[in-house]
Amino acid sequence: MRMSEGVEWAVHCCLLLDWMGEDRPVSTTRLAAGFELPPPYLNKQLQALVRAGIATSTAGARGGFRLARPLERITLMDVVAAIEGPDDAFQCTEIRRRGAGADSPESAFARPCAVFSAMHRAELAWRRALADQTLADVRANAERNAPRVGEHVRAWYARN
Repeated sequence: MRMSEGVEWAVHCCLLLDWMGEDRPVSTTRLAAGFELPPPYLNKQLQALVRAGIATSTAGARGGFRLARPLERITLMDVVAAIEGPDDAFQCTEIRRRGAGADSPESAFARPCAVFSAMHRAELAWRRALADQTLADVRANAERNAPRVGEHVRAWYARN
């Protein structure tokens, strides 16, 4: 499975909104400038965050985006689900019922597919791991690795 780049962009934008700490909404164009991203595509990711209740948006010339809640109350799973949707990454199509399995009696399929079961267990573990990490945890790790990152972000946006 490969997540879309929109997940990365959305997490970074949430961190930026927190570090910027602005009292007013931040425009898509301004957020996009910080990573040299295409504003129209980034806007789609930001709108998905709004629909998920992670961000809020304000229309108009002074409009833009803000976080809807503190990073401590936003998990990585929240962002992934907002951008990628709620569906499981692995979709079983029951190919075991075709070809060599087509003539098998229905009783051969009474138990869930072993491939599906294994993939489902792995996905549940992955989702739990994402749900156990808040964006505040990610921010803390970023600040451990780059102690002045918040200050740097605020200074960059003040100049640009």
